[in-house]
Amino acid sequence: MALTHFDAKGDAHMVDVSDKATTTRIATARGHVRMARATFDLIADGRAKKGDVLGVARLAGIMGAKKTPDLIPLCHPLPVTKVAVDLTLDTDLPGVQIEATVKTTGQTGVEMEALTAVSTAALTVYDMTKAVDKAMEIGGIRVVLKDGGKSGRYEAE
Repeated sequence: MALTHFDAKGDAHMVDVSDKATTTRIATARGHVRMARATFDLIADGRAKKGDVLGVARLAGIMGAKKTPDLIPLCHPLPVTKVAVDLTLDTDLPGVQIEATVKTTGQTGVEMEALTAVSTAALTVYDMTKAVDKAMEIGGIRVVLKDGGKSGRYEAE
């Protein structure tokens, strides 16, 4: 399978989607932030000095999804119709599980927007608590659902 973001000469270019059908598109991505138990407790108890870590990270994730074409050079600007970002405290990590779902009706998918939402939310959790835990680990960021368009439905195992 050829990579679509390169032309015949091997130069990067934006894919022409003008001949693609306009369909409803959805993508969900997930990731996590692993942290020290003391940092987890700080967030869970609402004692972070910068404020509501999960609330601010949720808003940052939504903003990140909307700014994706400003950050990823070959992404198309899309009329995003919905962004939902959920952050859940996970005692087993310990840390925060992050899931973002993005929807649109358009000619190309929203996987990059969902991935950017998760990444931005994770980076915000790190930023808001790095003063107490510089060793936090951001990981597991991946697409778990993509639907709509010619390639159909994809669900991660």
